[in-house]
Amino acid sequence: MPGPPPLRPFGLFLQHDGSWTHEGQPIRHRRLREHFDRSVRYLPDEAKYVVFLRHFRGEIEVEEAAFFVRLFDPATGEIRLSDGTHEAFDAGSLRNSPIDGAWLCSVKAELAPGGLPARFSQAAQASLLGCVEERHGCPGVVWGGVFHPLPAALV
Repeated sequence: MPGPPPLRPFGLFLQHDGSWTHEGQPIRHRRLREHFDRSVRYLPDEAKYVVFLRHFRGEIEVEEAAFFVRLFDPATGEIRLSDGTHEAFDAGSLRNSPIDGAWLCSVKAELAPGGLPARFSQAAQASLLGCVEERHGCPGVVWGGVFHPLPAALV
């Protein structure tokens, strides 16, 4: 019995700022955008990002990151991602976007070597910036009372 048809892009594009377009037209319906955000998955066997809509799965094109950090919890160092998952923040993976300098980090390390990129929302980045301190001439992020140095390339 043949498997599912091969995945192909179907015109859905996730831009670096988190906005969605379909065949070049912006998707303005808030609930549809939120559904797409929650349904993004990475298929490691195919090295593709997809969205699931009930029984349909379709490949999406991603400009920079398919996941977005929506919340940084300064008490625990946990981040909440656009797909609704939570995970520990890896301060060592923090880097600047080559597009506009926004912060990116690596997430979902179990799916790909080095993880997958996630872009900080403005609110999450502001929350993280509020936890930046300098100790012994080294900038870092403090959460849960523990100092985590920032990567040298970031500062």
